[in-house]
Amino acid sequence: MPSIHLRPPWDDPRIAPTPEHVFLNRRDWMRLAGCGTAALLFGCEKRSSAGPVLPQIADKPPPDDVRALYPAKRSAKYKVQRALTAEKVAARYNNFYEFTTDKERVADLVGSFVIRPWEVEIGGLVKKPIRIDVDDLVRKMGLEERVYRFRCVEAWAMTVPWTGFAMKKLIDHVEPLGSAKFVRFVSFHRPDQAPGQKSGPYEWPYYEALRMDEATNELAMFVTGIYGKPLPKQHGAPLRAIVPWKYGYKSPKSIVKIEFVEKQPRTFWNDLQPREYSFLSNVNPKVPHPRWSQATERLIPTGNRVPTRLHNGYADLVSHLYST
Repeated sequence: MPSIHLRPPWDDPRIAPTPEHVFLNRRDWMRLAGCGTAALLFGCEKRSSAGPVLPQIADKPPPDDVRALYPAKRSAKYKVQRALTAEKVAARYNNFYEFTTDKERVADLVGSFVIRPWEVEIGGLVKKPIRIDVDDLVRKMGLEERVYRFRCVEAWAMTVPWTGFAMKKLIDHVEPLGSAKFVRFVSFHRPDQAPGQKSGPYEWPYYEALRMDEATNELAMFVTGIYGKPLPKQHGAPLRAIVPWKYGYKSPKSIVKIEFVEKQPRTFWNDLQPREYSFLSNVNPKVPHPRWSQATERLIPTGNRVPTRLHNGYADLVSHLYST
C-alpha cells in the first residue's frame, strides 16, 4: 500500500525554508513574550476570536491520598542550568493535535475530556500483564520530581518540572520477556471529547514507540504531574511519557496502552512523513529537519535563541545508546 504523505498544519509548504525558520509570526511572539511577564500576575488573556470554549466537565479529582503525594520531592541529580518556564506560560502553549493545532487554544478545548477513572493496559511480551487504574499505578510506583529541558521539533524549548516515576520501574514490574525489544504506546481515542479527532487528515489514536534500551534509560519517565500538581489535561493527563533527549512528539500523551513487542513498531509521525520524522528523533544540532535548521532553539516565552545541545543536553547519559 502506498505511504501517505501528509504535512502537519504548522508545516506550510508554501513557506520557503530558511536556516532560522519562524513558526510563530511576529505578533504572536510579541504577545507571548508579553504574556510571559503578565502571566505571573494575571494569566494570559484568551483570544475572543478563537471560537467557543468547551464546557468544563467535573470528572473525578485524584483521591486524597494520591493528591497528597504532590508536590513530590525533587531529584537533585537532574539539574538544568537555565530558568524554569513559568507555570502559566507552559499551561497556555501546548501541542495536542487531538484537540487543536493551535497551541494557545488547547487549554480552552480540554474541558470535556474525562481523565478519571482512567485505566492503562500493559501487556504484550511480558510475564505479568496488567490493567490498572492510573491512581493505583501512582500508589504502586511512587513519585518524584525532575526538572528537564523540553525540546520540540519545531525548534522551541521550555524547562519544566515533571512529576512521575522512572519508566524502568514499571517495566521491571511487568517483567518483559527476552524477546521484547520495543515498547509501544497508544493514546486515547474519544472523538466525542477531543474535537481534533472528529475530522481531519490524521488517523487516531496517536501511537509511538521506544527501543527497550531507551525506555529503560534512567531519564525516561512516565509523568502524572507538573509544577508540583497533578497533570492538567492540556499537558497529557493523566499519564504521559517524557523522553527528554528526544523531540517532544516522542513523548505520547494520555496513554491508555503500553505494549511490549519484538519488531520495531510503526510510529505516528514517521508513518505520515518518514523523510522528515525518524523513528529515533534524537535532538541533534547537526541533523537539520529537511526544511529548517535544528542548530538553535527558541526559548518560550521570550523567543531568545540559544544553541541546541546534543541530545538536548543529556549526551552524557544517552550517547552510548547510539552509534553516531
